[in-house]
Amino acid sequence: MGERVGIVGVGLMGQAFVHHLLESGFEVQGYDISERSMAKLHERGGTPVESPAAAARGARWLITSLPNSDIVREVVLGSNGVAEGAARGLIVADTSTSRPEDSEKLGTELAKRGIRFLDACVSGTSAMAWKKDLIVIAGGTAEDFEAARPAFAGFSRAAYHMGPVGSGALTKLIINLILFGNRLALAEGLVLGMKAGVAGESLLRVLQDGACSSKTMIDKGPKMLKGDYTPEGQVKISLKDARLALEQGTRLGAPMLVASLWAQLQQAAYQQGLADMDSVAFIEVLRALAGLEKRV
Repeated sequence: MGERVGIVGVGLMGQAFVHHLLESGFEVQGYDISERSMAKLHERGGTPVESPAAAARGARWLITSLPNSDIVREVVLGSNGVAEGAARGLIVADTSTSRPEDSEKLGTELAKRGIRFLDACVSGTSAMAWKKDLIVIAGGTAEDFEAARPAFAGFSRAAYHMGPVGSGALTKLIINLILFGNRLALAEGLVLGMKAGVAGESLLRVLQDGACSSKTMIDKGPKMLKGDYTPEGQVKISLKDARLALEQGTRLGAPMLVASLWAQLQQAAYQQGLADMDSVAFIEVLRALAGLEKRV
């Protein structure tokens, strides 16, 4: 039998983690508040358990994949939380997009209990996660990072150590900030083409092959063009991430022009009922401003 990994949060990303970890020979035990997600975990060959504490018992590594750092804190330190089931030396790797200061605080508190912590954010969509095309960006001690490498290799194509706890979360927000700009520019260009009557598929093909090409154009361009907002991420999560980035800009005194505009567009999409759709559904806000018909 392989080494045991616990996971709390088996939603869009977590299911892909489970799949690849099992394929890599790990035992996986997991918990989620969603009965449907727990059923999928069982179907994939993982072991559903009754609480975050149970997910930690007997595991060498515990992965959290959750909506925000407040939920991570409750799952780890709350009643029946990870800390209650953890043996000394357990490595908790939080793959959520969290507030860096929250990660630092949690890491300090866990260290007092003999539990090791990495803010091990991942970069990539859930579709990329299923292809094992994610990277891990981790903050923590070099020793803990090296000890977690086998687990990271189980569900990602590369892992990077960025510095102390909190640096992984900050780096993820920087990645997201640049991604915001890529997606915004692509959507704006596509809407201009739509308004002008340019053939969408031809335009996207040229953009993907031109000097402006990016992963965003390959992964998200077709979704924007077709109005396919099947979630690989979600508007509500993208809005949360944008607000986290803006917080860091305020805290550090850095300009956040793109993040500010992105947050407003995601807020508009959220208010238009698109919260649970893929984050690129914000292109509908731009289409409306251009006087184009609604697609959702």
